[in-house]
Amino acid sequence: MADAVNALPFFYGNITREDAEEYLQQTSTSNGSYLLRQSRNYLGGFALSVLHSSRCYHYTIEREPNETFAIAGGKSHRSPEEVIDYHSQEMDGLVCLLKKPCNRPKNMQPKVGPFEDLKEKLIREYVKQTWNLAGSALEQAIISQRPQLEKLISTTAHEKMPWFHGSITREDSEPRLQSGIRVNGKFLIRQRDTNGSYALCLLHEGQVMHYRIDRDRTSKLSIPDGKKFDTLWQLVEHYSYKPDGLLRVLTEPCSRPDGDMGMIGGRPPLPRDHPGITSAFQNAAGGLFNKIKTQLPIPGIKKSGRGSRQSTSDLNPYETTVPGYPEAGKEAMPMDTDVYGPYADPDELRSSTVDRSQLFLEDGELGSGNFGTVIKGTYVMRKTRKPVAVKILKNDDNNQSMHEEMLREANVMKQLDNPYIVRMIGICEAESLMLVMELADLGPLNKFLQKHKQTTVKNITELVHQVSMGMKYLEEHNFVHRDLAARNVLLVTHHYAKISDFGLSKAVGEDQNYYKAKGHGKWPVKWYAPECINYLKFSSKSDVWSFGVLMWEGFSYGQKPYKGMKGNEVMQKIESGERMDAPMNCPMEIYELMRTCWTYKADERPGFTVVEPRLRDFYYDIAQ
Repeated sequence: MADAVNALPFFYGNITREDAEEYLQQTSTSNGSYLLRQSRNYLGGFALSVLHSSRCYHYTIEREPNETFAIAGGKSHRSPEEVIDYHSQEMDGLVCLLKKPCNRPKNMQPKVGPFEDLKEKLIREYVKQTWNLAGSALEQAIISQRPQLEKLISTTAHEKMPWFHGSITREDSEPRLQSGIRVNGKFLIRQRDTNGSYALCLLHEGQVMHYRIDRDRTSKLSIPDGKKFDTLWQLVEHYSYKPDGLLRVLTEPCSRPDGDMGMIGGRPPLPRDHPGITSAFQNAAGGLFNKIKTQLPIPGIKKSGRGSRQSTSDLNPYETTVPGYPEAGKEAMPMDTDVYGPYADPDELRSSTVDRSQLFLEDGELGSGNFGTVIKGTYVMRKTRKPVAVKILKNDDNNQSMHEEMLREANVMKQLDNPYIVRMIGICEAESLMLVMELADLGPLNKFLQKHKQTTVKNITELVHQVSMGMKYLEEHNFVHRDLAARNVLLVTHHYAKISDFGLSKAVGEDQNYYKAKGHGKWPVKWYAPECINYLKFSSKSDVWSFGVLMWEGFSYGQKPYKGMKGNEVMQKIESGERMDAPMNCPMEIYELMRTCWTYKADERPGFTVVEPRLRDFYYDIAQ
């Protein structure tokens, strides 16, 4: 969404209301001239400025809970651009029709606000320090969870601003403002109570004025009878430009007496054009970003020491708000689990073999197949104990080929290291051959969705996007999965998916882009591309076809593809140019992507380097 809006020639970015009026009145005298700008009140929102009878009118375009956009009280649309298209045909509450876009001057880019400029650094440092991630795991975390991270950063960034003094009293705030340089507009914000109420303390003519900042039922923040904001930094930014009911604008942030509060580096000189807010953001940017919240409680997970967590089976999979932190609205993220980054200390995994005396098996199966069974177990390591999944080979008839096939799977898995792929811990040769793998105990994606019909489209999109990231990794490392399906995607939590079952996987040589099978086997034909069946050719492009089927399974809540049809009937349907219909209530963008994955000719079919960013863009649009 952000890229699409930035590309609009009449979008000006983070400009003020006054700037918008100046642009409109300088460049046009026509009724219905308009421009679009970023909302300075609402996260993810926009503002529409319209010229009529030499006067400017301003309308807020809010992002609604169902991920649509609308002018207050007006009709909902899928994007800000659609709002504008609609109001070019219908006034519907506007002062006039939108007739002529006021485009940005040549070579002018949309203005980036001070927080936007800082956000990337804040996100990177937060992820790095909170979850101790680095390298590709860090990059994958940022990509896969950007909407949640942006919201978390946006709603807690004030804690690292020099003007935020925490829960000090009214009496304590006054000497802080009156000490040092006593400049009109010097200010600080303090926390009044644990319910999200704050106070803005402002120095004027030597006296300290106190303005209450309340939070309403929708979590909007405002000074009584004033504008409403999603975040404190937006409120400060607004009142740094105009008093709007205050005695004067905010100018000089009053720094905390204990300095930077964990941030490194001093405050730079105050810029003339924007003294209060810009200084605050630059001050925050001057040092490393430490944890926004110390020991953030994770939904449904109780910590009793480093690495100690409650079982994921005890989680309420639909609880997303962090108790005690309503302002953050933090959703559980993959990094909140012990299995996101390295499964254990690297020193623990120096050997690829598992000592049977350190492996304890439990009763009951997690799953079964031709190879044998998968059961839950506990692996006692040097420093800790880990719940694991153990794949145990059938040895009833001492089938050597089955033994070799399982070892081949182990050989593939030990070469893979990606947060969205089930990691193999090691091989244990005892009473049976056993593959010891990390545990994803919510089970296969298709079965989970069959049981949890209330799972949102946003949540399903999040999970299939994670699968696309894992598959993009395989594509980049020349691995072909050959059995990609919802049954082989396991869930660690309802926010975290991992690709599993590499029994059919093959490594493709650097000089080849496909693998040719020697003959037909017991194949999952309904997930296979035409070239797999017709020519026994497998590649990352055939995995893309399978991924399209997996997406169909996800958005149909675990239904079986081509239900009631036999393999030869499926092939006839595909050869005739027919494809599965869209699942009920499936977003059109998602179905179009499925159809693209089902492009008949492999060389015309996109790879995961194309599929993953397209799915990512859609996920960002609905998750912000």
